[in-house]
Amino acid sequence: MTALPSAPVEKVIVTYKSKTAEAGSNAAAKSDAAAKGAETGESLSFERRLAGGAALVDLGDSATKQDVAEVMAAFRADPQVATVEPDIRAYAMAVTPNDTDYAKQWDLFEATGGMNVPPAWDKTTGSGVTVAVIDTGYAAHSDLASNVVAGYDFISSSADARDGNGRDADAKDEGDWNATDGECGTGSRASNSSWHGTHVAGTIGAVTHNTKGMAGIAYNAKIQPVRVLGKCGGSSSDIADAITWASGGSVPGVAANPTPAKVINLSLGGASSTCPSVYQTAINGAVSRGTTVVVAAGNSNANASGFTPANCSGVINVASTSREGNRSYYSNYGTIIDVSAPGGETRRATDTPGTVTTPENGIYSTLNSGTTTQSLENYKPYQGTSMAAPHIAGLAALLKSAKTSLTPAEIESAIKANARPLPGTCTGGCGAGIADTAKTVDAVTGTTTPPAGTVFTNATNVTISDNTTVSSSIAVTGRTGNAPATLKVGVDIKHTWRGDLVIDLIAPDGKVRNLKASSSSDSADNVLTTYTVDASSEVANGTWKLQVRDVASGDTGYIDSWSLTF
Repeated sequence: MTALPSAPVEKVIVTYKSKTAEAGSNAAAKSDAAAKGAETGESLSFERRLAGGAALVDLGDSATKQDVAEVMAAFRADPQVATVEPDIRAYAMAVTPNDTDYAKQWDLFEATGGMNVPPAWDKTTGSGVTVAVIDTGYAAHSDLASNVVAGYDFISSSADARDGNGRDADAKDEGDWNATDGECGTGSRASNSSWHGTHVAGTIGAVTHNTKGMAGIAYNAKIQPVRVLGKCGGSSSDIADAITWASGGSVPGVAANPTPAKVINLSLGGASSTCPSVYQTAINGAVSRGTTVVVAAGNSNANASGFTPANCSGVINVASTSREGNRSYYSNYGTIIDVSAPGGETRRATDTPGTVTTPENGIYSTLNSGTTTQSLENYKPYQGTSMAAPHIAGLAALLKSAKTSLTPAEIESAIKANARPLPGTCTGGCGAGIADTAKTVDAVTGTTTPPAGTVFTNATNVTISDNTTVSSSIAVTGRTGNAPATLKVGVDIKHTWRGDLVIDLIAPDGKVRNLKASSSSDSADNVLTTYTVDASSEVANGTWKLQVRDVASGDTGYIDSWSLTF
């Protein structure tokens, strides 16, 4: 160490050369400390021997920098001394960011409705991970610029793109304003440009610890803006190509992505009772390339199953919660929701639509002040599942950075398994609860034996075709002894006419326990429940399987996820 730390130094660490008396004798080290004290005019005392053999020497609490420098010079001049260094202080790295508006980001740190982000920054900040924000593009912002990598404009219509040339390598947000009512179809309203993609990007990866603006969740990740939304929204064909390109796939006529994303954020959607095949094919390809796809559930206060790409398989479907920990009044809900995250409420449910009455309860992020085209950069609170999704995309980036081997299914499983129940209310279904960033990061980086109540989850989708038998496996490790007499088996199966299904739990030794029988009269959709099984005769560690048999024709579905709670 060539420079003294700015914090006060009260002790120095002295390593003596081997075979010297001071290296092996505390009495000799004590005598040498007194001699150096007399030489420098300081009151030095030998305190103790460290595990590595060095001597810890106390200078007293009144030593100045000059005093420390003189003492260290005296030890260095001694041919019996190998090294001397100050006993410097270390501090927890999860310090409060110095970004000027960080206090407005309740969604990151408040105990009630926040996502417990700061403690995770001790372990991961997103380094090495690129997150693609497939949205309106990028409005230049100094609180994002150093984290932005080259993206692409996938809007094929030059009129909708407003750049005169359709698809190109410039992801600049040209604005998505509508000049008149009805311009984008019956019921559409005139509106200003939203700069939506820039707001989403700030939540994920705003530059942090720069004494400016806000903090990003994965603030050392890279943001890749991919433009698909322009005038009157965007087309599924363009969005699907964007998903493929962002994840490293090949798109005809478009140069390969030099920095493929390991996380994709889709804060967009439209009404559709099914997932279009063009979306599903693109998502399947992205997941196969190791990219986690995060999707907003939608803002219609309706069942998310009627909106896409939220109803596609292989995605993490995110609902929105308020500062009080309730489901946001506008958020979609349902059994297909995977997890919830802060999306905020800039007004109360009973306030006039379009007004902003509670801006402090929204999600604060990077924006632009232009009403149509770009103007000056600024910050503004928004609300929406569009704001909830990037919280999960940011968390996914933290996880992938902390453990690069994680698959999309493992990332989804970890997020869901470590979520906490909503402290408020949720009608209709809010998935596993509010994601807990620090707990999830700890779970994927820790090596300790899982505590009682640990949830093991498999969130990889398994298709259930007519008259077939399929299974999904969970490898349980780190347990001791046998499984509990009250083993909880959580099942989330999407399937019309659920009476067609027979569901069994298969233990590591092959023993089969029936969870559900078929029923010709049970015409309801989906199996979303938790079964309690006496598995006390089974060794806990091993591969457990959920086996599902479809015993009739006409209805199909898939295993969305299942879990075992020990």
